[in-house]
Amino acid sequence: MEKAGLYLHIPFCVKKCGYCDFYSVTRLEEQENFIQAICKEMELLSSEYQKVEFDTIYLGGGTPSLLSTENFERLWKDIHRFFHISDNGEFSLEANPGTIDQKKLTFLRRLGFNRLSLGAQSFSEKALKFLGRIHTVQDIYDGFTAARQAGFDNINLDLISAFPGLSHREFRETLIKAAELESEHLSCYTLIIEENTPFDQRRQQGEFSELSADDQVIYVEIANQELASRGYQVYEISNYARGADHFCRHNLKYWTHQPYLGLGPSAHSFFSPHRWKNHRSLSHYLQSLRRNVLPISEQETLDDRLLEFEYVFLHLRLKDGINLTDYQHRFHKNFVHSYRSSLHKLQQAGLLEMKPDQLKLSERGWLLADEVSSFF
Repeated sequence: MEKAGLYLHIPFCVKKCGYCDFYSVTRLEEQENFIQAICKEMELLSSEYQKVEFDTIYLGGGTPSLLSTENFERLWKDIHRFFHISDNGEFSLEANPGTIDQKKLTFLRRLGFNRLSLGAQSFSEKALKFLGRIHTVQDIYDGFTAARQAGFDNINLDLISAFPGLSHREFRETLIKAAELESEHLSCYTLIIEENTPFDQRRQQGEFSELSADDQVIYVEIANQELASRGYQVYEISNYARGADHFCRHNLKYWTHQPYLGLGPSAHSFFSPHRWKNHRSLSHYLQSLRRNVLPISEQETLDDRLLEFEYVFLHLRLKDGINLTDYQHRFHKNFVHSYRSSLHKLQQAGLLEMKPDQLKLSERGWLLADEVSSFF
């Protein structure tokens, strides 16, 4: 059976963070209607995916941990009722440290979730306040301890770097405190100020400025140096793990152009060469499924050139880069012959490393991955 990832977008938050561009609402009273709708979406799709085995499940948001235990149970039951789920899959759940306790985490672990991603963001109270988070530093420690006691042995901590007012020293301190918890995985994402967010409005009003690309690179270098010294292996530009066993298998599907099915409002799906996304509106999402209509807002068929560009762009973000045999198998051409001129320029600039069956970015090139991708 074809392997794929299953993503469920849970769109509820207690409060919308000013920097966040992911779709979410604070209408928690819609939780029951949403669960009914997403289960209907699974039912409508089930016959189409009978030859697919989902070996990763990822509940993102929003704040998935806000769901009640009853709704988690119904969701988990219908996931397994309508789809083929691998017996040894990776089943991840995002959680805000301010929305969990040991009782709920114990329930979720027994239900079947085996990986937890905690949205810590920072170990500085000042930074958490600036970011508009609802939790405290102590909530991070309490949530992490509760997760361990509940039986989670694969935990990620999400951190945000390179935002206005964050000093190099403060970021280094956050990295040290995160590493001291010995979580199996860490993600360090540069803050991008997206259009039409409250942070974008504050920037336009002159309250602060987004960091330059050169300044952002410094934070990446700090993370690489600090985390490497503490036993973490960087395997994607923003992601670190204590060994390959703890690489995020679900996110690797995105980065290696493997298929995934997205459910919920604003969720994206990709089964090459087709890509589609759902309505970025809970109201439209609910209305569609009440009429037994899939809530798809856009869909496209990617041509070979776009598929190739995305493949190269995404793989260059990975530490291992591009496997040239896999590339030739997918696109029926020799990568080195096709891009000989570009490769020569990038090698001369010290941005590429070439091996017989592998092409990857050098340490310097990796920090400029988006710019390097433009050569292809």
